[in-house]
Amino acid sequence: MIELARFHGYRELHVARASMQYVWDSSGRRYLDLHTGHGAAFLGHNNPRIVERVYSQWNSIGVCTPQFKCGIQDEATRLLGKVLPPGDWMVAFQNSGAEAVELALKAAWVHTGRTRIVAFKGGFHGRTLGALSVTWNPRYRRRVPVIGYVDFLPFNDVSSLDSIGEEHAAVIVEPVQGEGGVVPAEPGFLRELRRATSEAGALLIVDEVQAGFGRTGHIWAHQASGIEADIIVAGKSIGGGFPVSMVAARPPILEDLAGLHGSTHGGNPLALAAVVGGIEVLLENDVPAQAGVKGARLLNMLEELEDLPLVRSVRGMGLMGGIEVRRMPGEVLRCLQDKGVIAIRAGINVVRLLPPYMVTEDDLGGAVEALKGCVGA
Repeated sequence: MIELARFHGYRELHVARASMQYVWDSSGRRYLDLHTGHGAAFLGHNNPRIVERVYSQWNSIGVCTPQFKCGIQDEATRLLGKVLPPGDWMVAFQNSGAEAVELALKAAWVHTGRTRIVAFKGGFHGRTLGALSVTWNPRYRRRVPVIGYVDFLPFNDVSSLDSIGEEHAAVIVEPVQGEGGVVPAEPGFLRELRRATSEAGALLIVDEVQAGFGRTGHIWAHQASGIEADIIVAGKSIGGGFPVSMVAARPPILEDLAGLHGSTHGGNPLALAAVVGGIEVLLENDVPAQAGVKGARLLNMLEELEDLPLVRSVRGMGLMGGIEVRRMPGEVLRCLQDKGVIAIRAGINVVRLLPPYMVTEDDLGGAVEALKGCVGA
């Protein structure tokens, strides 16, 4: 017998098809998807622009490593110049957020010649060994020999940043902690973090895998604080749900890895076509602006829930919302699913909402009404 391993458990929902902000089960019932594959489908399920780009590329060439040149590489890097922060960047494509974090850490170690890394309590960066080593939750790291060169500091605590020193190769931070409970970094904290890393000669790695690519109202969430990153890690949304990730680093950081790194499918033409389609959707539909407006409306709606006895607090940034509840969030997620809304857990007791950018106000209003029914008693 062959059986599928389910590391996260089974939600008892057979998804038969999907389009933009909705999915349908095998019986034809429609659901509003605020889970979006852990946020990967922020540009919508089967976004026609991205599907057309991938399909067209598949009819041309589907495998071409960066050792060779093909046109989609030039097109992807050219368009990235329109969405990356100003200045010079060197870009490497990978397959997942965790793999991109691994590359960023490796680049920092090689470039600086230092060994220690600073990460933050509540942070989540992936489940491969290096990424897991800078992920805070001990439950994910138990029984695994993670890398021991990591110092965890309190998130949003400026006073702790003076401990960043010349032994540190890099600091890795999420501008919004997703798995940690949907906790935005305070702008003053990020600015002081930038100062501390610069003074110590350490690199600042900003993990934008979940918050980036327009979700928070900015193309990159850290831009809201006015800081500059040395390395940006992106994934999930950049390919419209296609498995692709990216590390963008200031030159010459990635140059130091010549001959030391590689990836069979990193920079795959189909993935790059998805990135091209994703950037086109982002720019042509002014996705960050839509996310900013709709996110503010969502947060206003969620704040109306704070008077309910089972709600501790609500928080968020753009189309990234969190409701901290006084019960097991699994119960709330099951209740929401019964009401036709799919959401996701974060932290210990937070219900996380990750809507795609084309979600409507009626969609959001219906989701909040469903929440009221699930946490109102």
